[in-house]
Amino acid sequence: MPATNVLFLCTGNSARSILAEAILGREGEGRFNAFSAGSHPAGQVHPYALDLLESHRFTTADFRSKSWDEFAGADAPEMDFVFTVCGNAAGEVCPVWPGRPVGAHWGVSDPAAAKGSEADKRAAFKDAYAKLEKRISMFVNLPFHRLDEAALKVELTRIGQPGD
Repeated sequence: MPATNVLFLCTGNSARSILAEAILGREGEGRFNAFSAGSHPAGQVHPYALDLLESHRFTTADFRSKSWDEFAGADAPEMDFVFTVCGNAAGEVCPVWPGRPVGAHWGVSDPAAAKGSEADKRAAFKDAYAKLEKRISMFVNLPFHRLDEAALKVELTRIGQPGD
């Protein structure tokens, strides 16, 4: 069975969507191909995101901030799922994705916008990572073979609800 393609979207593609891409890449254990992109990419991955991923033993050399246009073209991989992880990307007009990906909004506060001390800012990244990790764990453990598209959409929406 081919791997399921999942795209995480955010505005800058420098923190939350990168964290989600990394987490799903590991948690998916080869069943999922994880990608991330932004509507207005920052051009670089936030250093605190890279530090956090490295502390969790991720290899970070291949992570980069990129435009969602890379995933909207004819030669792009066909997505099965598209998740927005920030409020701005959820409200923007997205490209038309090849295929019929199922989408949901899994909003997480932007750690790159955190104020305060360095410790406060790093704590915001840890919080975003923990929320995304919980949601992605729930996602990879869904009984996909037993869910029709409507039921799957309900489950994906439930996973993205605040309260974690």
